[in-house]
Amino acid sequence: MHPMLTIAVKAARRAGSIINQASQNLDLLTVSKKSHSDYVSEVDGAAEAAIIKVLHSAYPDHAILAEESGRQGDHEKSEFLWIIDPLDGTTNFLHGFPKYSVSIALKHKDVLTHAVVYDPNMNELFTASRGTGAFLNDRRIRVSKRAKFEDCLIGTGIPFRDLTHLDAYLAMFKDIVPRTAGIRRPGSAALDLAYVAAGRYDGFWEIGLAPWDMAAGCLLITEAGGLVGDLEGNGTQLESGQIVAGSPKVFSQLLKVIAPHLTPALIEAQRTAKS
Repeated sequence: MHPMLTIAVKAARRAGSIINQASQNLDLLTVSKKSHSDYVSEVDGAAEAAIIKVLHSAYPDHAILAEESGRQGDHEKSEFLWIIDPLDGTTNFLHGFPKYSVSIALKHKDVLTHAVVYDPNMNELFTASRGTGAFLNDRRIRVSKRAKFEDCLIGTGIPFRDLTHLDAYLAMFKDIVPRTAGIRRPGSAALDLAYVAAGRYDGFWEIGLAPWDMAAGCLLITEAGGLVGDLEGNGTQLESGQIVAGSPKVFSQLLKVIAPHLTPALIEAQRTAKS
């Protein structure tokens, strides 16, 4: 394991320990609301602080982009950028619904190079480094081999921060349901993308995500042999917040079903991100 990935794993496990301990006393937590259906607890902050402490202890000159504390370090001078979501699926966590994760990714010169998604409930550690494959704990993982869309299980996330594109999303959902074996929406995009990498989902799509929701999962999927892009298949997902992922065969089929439901606003968001 690359030394930088080892540090990321250490940081993710440190955050996971904080999350697991707090999960035993949910009624004692202080919770605030960032926006509609978007919550943050003291656990998010504590987990993020623990991650940053581990990363900065090893790499004090690296820049950081974190969900709760934003940008840290010199983003102009540093070649390295850590992208952190300390608790992806906070709403699930606060309700005792055991689907949430820690997500840490590293960009070097704007290229994703290392990724960790950690599920503290199941003690499942998904890792990847560019060019060396993706792993679940110590086992190599690959995307699904299913080729027929009608046999596929597709993951998704329902828009909750910004409902601007809700109608377009629901039209996509309505079209995909009868064409597949089923759709699942657990509520942690980072974990959903890790599931695509592990072949548990055959594909995934969502609208309105942030870079920290997707960065680690994107590298996991590509290193597991899959494809990731925006709703038109281009590489703007981290900038536009719109994502489609899956095995090569499912990726193309999912894009084809989604295409008729792309509104001018969605297309403009992606084209703007691309430019």
